[in-house]
Amino acid sequence: MKALVAVKRVVDYNVKVRVKADGSDVDIGNVKMAMNPFDEIAVEEAVRLKEAGKINEIVAVSLGGKKCEDTLRTALAMGADRAVHVETEAVLEPLAVAKLLKAVADREQPQILLLGKQAIDDDANQTAQMLAALLNAPQGTFAGKIELLENEAVVTREIDGGSETLALKLPAVISTDLRLNEPRYVKLPQIMQAKKKPLEKLTPEALNVNTAARVQAVRYAEPQTRRAGVKAADAADLAAKLKAAKVI
Repeated sequence: MKALVAVKRVVDYNVKVRVKADGSDVDIGNVKMAMNPFDEIAVEEAVRLKEAGKINEIVAVSLGGKKCEDTLRTALAMGADRAVHVETEAVLEPLAVAKLLKAVADREQPQILLLGKQAIDDDANQTAQMLAALLNAPQGTFAGKIELLENEAVVTREIDGGSETLALKLPAVISTDLRLNEPRYVKLPQIMQAKKKPLEKLTPEALNVNTAARVQAVRYAEPQTRRAGVKAADAADLAAKLKAAKVI
C-alpha cells in the first residue's frame, strides 16, 4: 500500500507576518520558512502507519519554487521514501494545487492521500476537499484518528458536536487535524540520509495542468490596531458609554 503526502513550504508559525509597504503582498524576504504544521502531522501519520506495517511506501510531494526542496528533504528525513517536486514560480490557488496533486496521484496510484487540513498562510481549507472531488474518491477531513484496514480507512474526525467515525473505501483522501499526533524531532543522521533519497522533478506543463490564477488580490492590509479600552465607574456610566458608541 502506498501513501502520497502533500507538504507545503510556509512562513514559520513563530514569525509575525508583515505586509509590504505598497500593500502588494506579504513580505517574506529574509523570513524563516518551514513545513506547514498540519502537513508535518500528515507526514508523521504516514510514517507511523508504515512503522505499523500498514503501508509500504511514502511519497512526499510539494508544489512551488526551488526552495520547496528543503521542505521535501525534511519530509524525507522524517521517514518518507521518496519525493516529487512540481516546480513552478506561479502563485497556486487551491484548485490549481488540487489539479496538480491529482495529476501526481494519477501517476503514483496511491491507496491513501494525506494532506494537512489547511495551510497556515492562506487558511483556505479547500485543497483536500477539491482533490477528493477531482479523484471521485471518499474523503475524511479533520482526522483525529486513522486506522487502516485491508480495503478501507476508518477515520475519526472532529466536528462541532464532538466527533464522528467514517469508514472510507480506498483509495481515499484524508486531511489531518492537530490532535492526530505529535510530529517527531528529526535528528542530524536522518537529515544526512534524506539527501541520498530520490527526489523527482516535474513541471505543471509536463503534467498538462493549467495553473492560471482565477482570483486577483487587489490589496493586502494588516488588521487595524485595537484601541485601548475604557473603564466605567458604574452601570449608569457603562450604559452612557454604550449609547455614545451606538451599541445600544
